[in-house]
Amino acid sequence: MTIQITFNNILQAADSIKVHRTPVHTNATLNELASKPDAQVELFFKCEMFQKTGSFKYRGASNAIALLSDEEAERGVVTHSSGNHAQALALAAKNRGVKAYVVMPNTTPVIKKSAAKGYGATVIECEPNQANREKTAYDVMQETGATFISSHNNPNVIAGQGTIALELLSQVEGLDAIIVPVGGGGMLTGCSIAAKALNPNIKVYAAEPEAVNDCYRSFKNKKLVTNDVAKSVAEGLLTNLGEIAYSEIHNNVDDVFTVSEKEIINAMEIIWGRMKLCTEASSAVGLAVILYNKQFQEVIKRDGVKRIGIVLSGGNVDIVNATHLFQKFK
Repeated sequence: MTIQITFNNILQAADSIKVHRTPVHTNATLNELASKPDAQVELFFKCEMFQKTGSFKYRGASNAIALLSDEEAERGVVTHSSGNHAQALALAAKNRGVKAYVVMPNTTPVIKKSAAKGYGATVIECEPNQANREKTAYDVMQETGATFISSHNNPNVIAGQGTIALELLSQVEGLDAIIVPVGGGGMLTGCSIAAKALNPNIKVYAAEPEAVNDCYRSFKNKKLVTNDVAKSVAEGLLTNLGEIAYSEIHNNVDDVFTVSEKEIINAMEIIWGRMKLCTEASSAVGLAVILYNKQFQEVIKRDGVKRIGIVLSGGNVDIVNATHLFQKFK
């Protein structure tokens, strides 16, 4: 799929969408944990859990809704999502008076289903696999005439997500790298385009669970692949890499790194305990790469990467389930 997404698209999104300018947090203890005697680093956390609907997804959803024609808006919108995009699209649609239908896996945390319903969306549950999600969304499209808005494979959504990097690089000077969690790749694509446009020398890295490592395999093999089974504690990253993201990944992403389930939960618990930030597991993947991935630690030394921006993508987490995961992975 060849769809051109430009830096100008991201600038236009930044001018039009009404979102929170989320803060950047630092933490001396995490800097110490991430540093080695021969590689001292500073970490800057872009806190998208403070975005509307609790995740970065509102940026892309609101841009996509804003750019609907009046005729499309009249027919409504539909998507399938494990939770964060569903909530974001529901609120963005509500704010424009657009009907929203969201297909959600029946395994999605209750907090995310309840939020989507609270924003006025019609929630349709399905079995937790890609084929069922796509079929159910297609059926809704056929019944209602609603426009499908992908969580990651839509150029207007991607442009909206790119505003994260636009903000981050204006908030923190002299970043050597940013690290972005990747599922479907919309945020990674938008952030990489924005970051490289602002600073061609900055490194852009993707962070992914080993359990759903289709981005890693696609990047390394230069062939788009998918996961046969999508299961990870980082349930927000279960979506396979989209075609738009794959077409862009070799242009602007410098490398992809993976981490285990235990490493993700360990990093999540550190963020909760040390930074007092309620992040979901998907948000912790970037820190997990920095703390535990040996290949990434070699890159830090080789490339002189010292100041690293990390996108904490969201905080829509079931507290009881999170506590269970902390105990399970001790």
